Amino acid sequence: MESNSNSLYFNDWRLVFRMDELGIEIAQIAFPAALALTADPIASLVDTAFIGQIGPVELAAVGVAIAVFNQASRIAIFPLVSVTTSFVAEEDATCQVPTNELTNLELEKGIRKEEEMKELLPKVDFAEAYKSSCISSIDQKMKDEKRYYPSVSSALVIGGVLGILQATLLIIGAKPILNFMGVNSESPMLSPAQKYMTLRSLGAPAVLLSLASQGVFRGFRDTKTPLYATVVGDAINIILDPILMFIFKLGVTGAAIAHISSQYLIVCILLWKLSTQVQLLPTSIKELGFDRFLKSGFLLLARVIAVTFCVTLSASLAARQGAIPMAAFQICLQVWLATSLLADGLAIAGQAILAGAFAKGEHDKARIIASRVLQLGFVLGLILSIVLGVGLQFTSRLFTEDPRVMQLMHIGIPFVAVTQPINSMAFVFDGINFGASDFAYSAYSMVFVAILSIFVLLILSATYGFVGIWIGLTIYMALRMIAGFWRIGTARGPWSFLRS
Repeated sequence: MESNSNSLYFNDWRLVFRMDELGIEIAQIAFPAALALTADPIASLVDTAFIGQIGPVELAAVGVAIAVFNQASRIAIFPLVSVTTSFVAEEDATCQVPTNELTNLELEKGIRKEEEMKELLPKVDFAEAYKSSCISSIDQKMKDEKRYYPSVSSALVIGGVLGILQATLLIIGAKPILNFMGVNSESPMLSPAQKYMTLRSLGAPAVLLSLASQGVFRGFRDTKTPLYATVVGDAINIILDPILMFIFKLGVTGAAIAHISSQYLIVCILLWKLSTQVQLLPTSIKELGFDRFLKSGFLLLARVIAVTFCVTLSASLAARQGAIPMAAFQICLQVWLATSLLADGLAIAGQAILAGAFAKGEHDKARIIASRVLQLGFVLGLILSIVLGVGLQFTSRLFTEDPRVMQLMHIGIPFVAVTQPINSMAFVFDGINFGASDFAYSAYSMVFVAILSIFVLLILSATYGFVGIWIGLTIYMALRMIAGFWRIGTARGPWSFLRS
């Protein structure tokens, strides 16, 4: 079946919503993944709404702290989650024991047994009998024993270590980091921001372990379990917020405690469920594939640092303009990220399915999968654009009653709405490239995009202020999308088969 890179985007466009085998598989992975991904930002939005009732200074302070913490978490965990999903999916696709095949060694044993017994019972095929017996034994062993994947143990070990390191660094460096973000010693935001960030950092080990576990489940194409755990944890967060903040009068401290409690509950649920399915601990250190993780992880680390720096820089530029612009920016950014992450559900589905297809060398299937998720991503972006453009005009009062904050919010809302198709395509391209294990291109292209975007953000924010920051973020996401189009459009790297 012939194909080319240009037709990939338009191939079978009319079947984009068709619920065939592929459509059902994408939906079963993408829908729970999208809900799980948006659950935490939605919980952060609820936090933002509660904190907004205290005052604009506290809202802006927590906004800065959340921006720092989120980006620090992304630096530590994003490479690990993406690599884990691909590696576990590859291992799951290639390491299953076929029911109609055995190793040459096992078959040779059966053949030798047949030769030994041939004179006694010449009509009995002992090789076949041995094969059936061995298959039965292996099948029973697979039922009795938990599966073991080196990537699972490696991901959990690395996640736990990174979580402890992140908590230590954020607690020790809270004040210098906030100063870098534009919150100086004279700012009224410093005290509540430092208090919130220090307390919330105690939950870093739980956050990284839970996200590493989610990467494992995604590799198994199970996105329902992470959804259930996340919903339970975030529900606890939402329940505890008003109790600790207003009834016990803990303010931003209560918000941080509520968030930490929810994260440790989530990781406990995920590790418990994972332990019932796979062997978590390796039999020896040598079985841990750290070298493989580190090679791909460092590439994605460079990529996520570039992504993180752009988003963090935009928050820092907003904070330097004062508490009111930062408060408005924080609300718009949280909405922007929460809705954009819906497309990441499609990206996860594409990554998990594509990783298995590439591991088996099924290029025709890879082409069809990539085409379908790209088309779905574009349609999703259009829908989100319409919903946000209309809905946010009427729901902005849920976040703040301050008229100055609301005025700036209404300036940022059009940018949040219009960029949704761009964001969706950018996220989906990420998932597709990760599924193809094209980590090198993902890293190098993102670094190049970040360098351009940093200059754009600095120039536009200095010239146009709040509006300039949002124009810069729009250009940044557009460049990310273009980088994805270029890789597949030129049929390079793992996509070279599209030239046929």
